[in-house]
Amino acid sequence: MIQREDMLELTRRMTPARSHIDRIAGAYYDKEGYIDGTFNTHFLKLSTAEKTKNLELAKAVLQAETNKQLKDYRIAESARKPGSIWQLLDGIKESGLQNDAFLDLLYEMIGEHAASGKEFYCFLFHGMYDVPVKGTDKEWQEGSEEVYNYLLCAVGPLAGEYEPGLPTAGFLYPAFRQRSTACDYINLYETDVHQNMWKNLLELK
Repeated sequence: MIQREDMLELTRRMTPARSHIDRIAGAYYDKEGYIDGTFNTHFLKLSTAEKTKNLELAKAVLQAETNKQLKDYRIAESARKPGSIWQLLDGIKESGLQNDAFLDLLYEMIGEHAASGKEFYCFLFHGMYDVPVKGTDKEWQEGSEEVYNYLLCAVGPLAGEYEPGLPTAGFLYPAFRQRSTACDYINLYETDVHQNMWKNLLELK
């Protein structure tokens, strides 16, 4: 089960000045789910306005209603076989969004499952969050306990030409549980527009 405080810890730091996101990549799709264009850039190279706009998309996924729209799913060990979607996601995460071949493969898979008769987008964010030490008095201390290396995905309709609207689906991988990396879990965000999209794509039960 997702703890709201874990999501708040991540989103509180998603500001242009404090963001732990280091790279953003994405694809734009036509109404049938075919890729219409892609981009891939270092997050720090964006203007403050662009950072703010994109961070709002990322935060919208994590700020969805926990355990209703944003749910926790365990990844079966048997699912992590060679050539699986999980191997692909791990490769994208470990490359920090810098392997275009991996990204193109994921974009195609999402296009097949997310097409809804409207133009849409898929944005991927890569982040490295130094999880600060929290004392027994719940006060933050110097130093970090671990580095949380993650992928965050936002999928939604286009509000204009290459202008993303609010996301209607997304994921956080791996999950962030009890202030730590949970490699065997993924957090999935779905609305009625993309109901069961991730479960079908990721072959989750």
